[in-house]
Amino acid sequence: MAKVKIEDVIDHLDTEIRRALEETIKSHFPNQNFNAREVFRTFVRMVGRKCSTWENVPDHYVEL
Repeated sequence: MAKVKIEDVIDHLDTEIRRALEETIKSHFPNQNFNAREVFRTFVRMVGRKCSTWENVPDHYVEL
């Protein structure tokens, strides 16, 4: 098993993940206003609470 530092992975992909999260929320709640950056910050905090700093992932999910 490989280990990844999950919050660092999210930080590295922050723009892409933030946009995907924004589009997901818009598709489910089309008439709601929200601050995408604030939602993303909350998402990152929640990931930090639910996941360990280092998470085990199967080796085939990591390519060196």
